[in-house]
Amino acid sequence: MAAGAATEHAAPTASEYIVHHLGHLSTHHQEKIVDFSIINMDTMFWSIAMGVLGLLIMYMAARRATPGVPGRMQAFVEMIVEMVDDQAKSIVHGNRAFIAPLALTVFVWVALMNSLDFLPVDLFSALFHWFGLENVFPHHRVVPTADLNGTLGMAVGVLVLMLYYNLKIKGFGGFLHEIFSAPFGIWLAPFNLLLNIIEFAAKTVSLGMRLFGNMYAGELLFLLIALLGSTATVFGFVGQVIAGSMWAIFHILIVLLQAFIFMMLTLVYIGQAHEGH
Repeated sequence: MAAGAATEHAAPTASEYIVHHLGHLSTHHQEKIVDFSIINMDTMFWSIAMGVLGLLIMYMAARRATPGVPGRMQAFVEMIVEMVDDQAKSIVHGNRAFIAPLALTVFVWVALMNSLDFLPVDLFSALFHWFGLENVFPHHRVVPTADLNGTLGMAVGVLVLMLYYNLKIKGFGGFLHEIFSAPFGIWLAPFNLLLNIIEFAAKTVSLGMRLFGNMYAGELLFLLIALLGSTATVFGFVGQVIAGSMWAIFHILIVLLQAFIFMMLTLVYIGQAHEGH
């Protein structure tokens, strides 16, 4: 009986450890591939939290801005704002009163969500266990951009903006004519319509999948590195420290690069709505 109890409470295997950490705190268990009734509450919470944090950071930077020599925080924010504004000017040829702030919001928001990947993978599991909440929170994933639902949700938002600016700039008749006439002419209207629908769908799916794929892979690598420490050997401990440090440093580039790419593609897609075929 003692041996059976010990086996029952044994440490999870590597696969069980990874599967557990990749589970979401959802409203109910997913039975189908597509189920819009399920809400991943951890993704929603951290997405909103990082959005609020990003707004607070920009608000504080704006409140503390001075006309003289800027401080470190002001200089850093001004550098980001200038970078985003320059990209918006070079891509979008039209009124950028809404588009440039949108691009800045997207960059800061995605960068903050990606940065959550630097938190220790077992941090919240340990906290929930410490406070006796492991049954209330059986799963909890911190990185919203490592959830395909989150990244595709943002991509759908960009799709809505693409359609909005197409209709706003070209008018309903102009946009409808472009959908049926480009790129092969009005005589091939059915093929043009099919190609344009595929183009809009491909832009949306690729935008969400690219961010998700990179962040999901990074999360998996952090989990695999964390497993090195469970070997209870000097090699495992040293390997975890060295590999974890190297990957964390390299991951800084991925976090910022993916935020920049998502922002740039958002600008490119909205910029294309300002141009006609």
